[in-house]
Amino acid sequence: MNTIEDYLYNLLPVIYRQSDAEKDYALRDLLRIISEQVNIVESDISQLYENWFIETCQDWVVPYIGDLIAYKPVHEAGEPGDINTPQGQQRNKILIPRRELANTIRNRRRKGTLTLLELLANDVAGWYARAVEFYKLLGWTQHLNHLQLGQGRRVDLRQSDILERLNSPFNEIAHTVDIRRIQSPYDPGRYNIPHVGVFIWRLKTYSVTRTPAYCLEEVRPNCYTFSVLGNDTPLYNLPQPETEPTHIALEINLPVPLRRRVLEIDKQRYEKTGESLYYGENKSFQIFLGTPAGTSFTWRPIPYDKIIPEDLSEWQYQPPQDMVAVDPVLGRIVFPSRQLPKAGVWVSYQYAFSADIGGGEYNRILLQPIIYTLYRVGKQEEFTRINDAFDRWQSDYQTNPDEAKYRQAVIEITDSSVYTECFNLCLQANQTLQIRAANYKRPIIRLLDYQAETTDSLLVTLQSGSRFSLDGLLIVGRGVRIQREMPDFLVSTTPTYTEILSPVKVTIRHSTLVPGWSLQCDCEPKRPAEPSLELYNLKGQVEITHSIIGSIQVHQDEVQTDPITIHISDSIVDATHTEQEAIDAPGCAVAHAKLSIYRSTVFGKILTHSIKFAENSIFNGCITVARRQSGCMRFCYVTPGSRTPQRYNCQPDLVQQAVSEDLKQVESERVRPQFKSTRYSTPTYCQLANTCPEEIKRGADDESEMGVFHHLYQPQREANLRARLDEYTPSDMETGIIYAN
Repeated sequence: MNTIEDYLYNLLPVIYRQSDAEKDYALRDLLRIISEQVNIVESDISQLYENWFIETCQDWVVPYIGDLIAYKPVHEAGEPGDINTPQGQQRNKILIPRRELANTIRNRRRKGTLTLLELLANDVAGWYARAVEFYKLLGWTQHLNHLQLGQGRRVDLRQSDILERLNSPFNEIAHTVDIRRIQSPYDPGRYNIPHVGVFIWRLKTYSVTRTPAYCLEEVRPNCYTFSVLGNDTPLYNLPQPETEPTHIALEINLPVPLRRRVLEIDKQRYEKTGESLYYGENKSFQIFLGTPAGTSFTWRPIPYDKIIPEDLSEWQYQPPQDMVAVDPVLGRIVFPSRQLPKAGVWVSYQYAFSADIGGGEYNRILLQPIIYTLYRVGKQEEFTRINDAFDRWQSDYQTNPDEAKYRQAVIEITDSSVYTECFNLCLQANQTLQIRAANYKRPIIRLLDYQAETTDSLLVTLQSGSRFSLDGLLIVGRGVRIQREMPDFLVSTTPTYTEILSPVKVTIRHSTLVPGWSLQCDCEPKRPAEPSLELYNLKGQVEITHSIIGSIQVHQDEVQTDPITIHISDSIVDATHTEQEAIDAPGCAVAHAKLSIYRSTVFGKILTHSIKFAENSIFNGCITVARRQSGCMRFCYVTPGSRTPQRYNCQPDLVQQAVSEDLKQVESERVRPQFKSTRYSTPTYCQLANTCPEEIKRGADDESEMGVFHHLYQPQREANLRARLDEYTPSDMETGIIYAN
C-alpha cells in the first residue's frame, strides 16, 4: 500500500508538473485530496483481504470465521460482550479465542489423542495442563507373558520421590477402583477405567531478577530468605516448552512448586552431565554474592556444585564449609556460620500468583506526561539513589522555571534492587512527579525507623495543582503519607485559603504497599493495625488501580473541604482482618471521602462519607456510609449488617429474597466468599476457593467472578474447556477437570 500524498502527482509527465509549478501547484493540491481518498479505499481493501485469515483478521471477524468452520460458542459461558467496549472485547477473547479457531481443524484430526486434551486447555483457556489416564494407575494382576511396565506400581518405601508424588498429577502408585464419576459435582472420583483427568494450573509464575535476599538476623546472621520481605515463599519452576507434539507434560514443563527431592535428583544429573534443569541463568532460581566494598559492583553466581538441597524448616541444618543450603519449599538459604557473605546476597527466582497486579516483573503500559524530563536510577545509572534524582530535578527546575519539561519529571528505576532511603518529597505548585519502575522490573523501597519521635513514612507534600504518581513499586517497612502543603492546625482560618487551592491528583498503579508494613516468616503481618496510605487534607482525587494496598486513613477537614474522591479499580485493599478498618478516619465516625470501587476485593471495614459507585466487588467486612441516599452498589458481595447506598443484584440480598424468612440466615451463611488464602505473599492470595458458592464465582454483571480477579474470566474459561473436552474425548471415556492450584 502506497500512502505518499504526492503519489498520483508524481505519475504525471514532467511537463505537466512544470506547468503546474508556474500556476502555484493548483493541480498538485487537487491530486493530494484525491490521493487521500484513494489511500483510504486502498487501506480498506487491504484490511478486507487480511480479514480472510484468522491470523490477521480484526476481532469482530473472528465469530464469522467460526461460523464457516461450524465452531459453536459455549452457551454456559454466557453471551458475547459489546465489541465497542474494552471490557466486552476482553470478554470475547475468552468466549471465542482466536487461537482455538486457528487450531480447530488440526484438533479435529487429532481427536481421541491424550496430548490433544493438554493443548485444548492451553488453546481454549490459556492454562497449563497435564492429562492423566487413570486406568493406568489401577492395581491389577498382570499376565506374565504380557507385562505392562507403565502401569501403576505397588508402594515401595525406598522410592521417596515416587512416594512424595502420591495423589499428585504425577502419581505413579497403583490404586483400587473408584466407582464415583469423575464429573460428579458433589464428590468426584478418579481411579476408574473410563476416567481421564486434566490437571489445571491456573497460577502464573513471575520472575524476580537479581534482587537482595533478606537476612534474618533475629535467627542467625547466616540465615536468609529469597523473599526480600523476610517471609517464607515457595520457589516455582520456570516452565520449559515441550519439544514433541505427542509429549505429555512433566514437572519441568509446568508451573509447579519446586520440591527438595527434585533438586537432589537434578544435582545428581548435574554431577554426571554438567547440566542443570533448574539452577542457573534463565532457569528457575540462582544465588549471587556481591563484590567487596571499594570495588566496582558485580554479581558473582554461586556454582551449582556448592548448593545443597535441605529441609530448613527449623533452621537447624548447618552446611559444611564452602557449601550453601537451600530449601526450595520454604525459600530459605543458610550459609556456613564462619563464612558469612559480607558483601551481600542476591537472588533470582520464580514465584506464583494469579494475575498481573501489584509490583512485579511483568509487562505493563507505561504512562507519563507528554512533555517531561526523565531521570534514571539504578546501580549502573547516573543516579544510585532516588533522592539524588529528585534533588537534581528540583535544581533543574529552579534553574529553568519557565521550561515546561522541567515542571514534569519521571524518575525511572531500572533494576529490581532495594532502595533504603528516607523520603521527604516536596512538590511545588503545578509540578508533576512520577516515580516508576522500568518495564519488567520490580524495585523495592524499604522504609526504616530513622526517627524516634514519629513514623518514617514515605512523605510527599503537595501544593496547589501538584500531581504525584507511584507505578510498579513495592513499598515495605512503613506506609505512604501524602499531605497538603500545611497541616490544618497551622493554616489560617480565613475561608479564602482553601478556596484558592487547585485540585491535586495522586495515582498508584501496579504497586504494592505491603499490608501490615512487613511480614513474619509465616506471612502474618508484623504491624496489622498500621495504615499503608495516609491522606492529609487533600483537595482532589486519589486513584488506585491494579495494586495491592493495606488500609487507608483519611484525615480531612469536614468543615472547610469537600470529601476527597478515591477511585479504586482492579485492586486489593487489605486491612489484614475483617474486623480492622480498611478505609476510615481516626477520631471520626467516618472518613470524609467519596469512594468509587470497581472489580476489587476489600478485607476490612469501610467507614466513609459516601460510596458513589461500586461494581463487581467483594466487601469482606462491614460497610458504614453516612449518606445512604447518594450512590449505588451493583453486583457486589456486601457483608450482612452493612449500611450502604441502594443495592442492585448484590449478594446475599438476592438469595435472601428467594427464600422464606426461616431460611434467610442459612442462605446468608452459605453465600459468602471463600478464599484459598487471605494472607499477602502466599501464591493463592485472594483466589476464590473451589468450594466458593456459584453466586460469588459467577455473580458479576457479565457472569464472571466478583472481586479483583474478575478480568480473568475463570468461569467462562472453565465452561469453554468443559465443552471442548466433551467434544474431543473418545466415546465411552469421561474427562474431568482437576485444579492443581
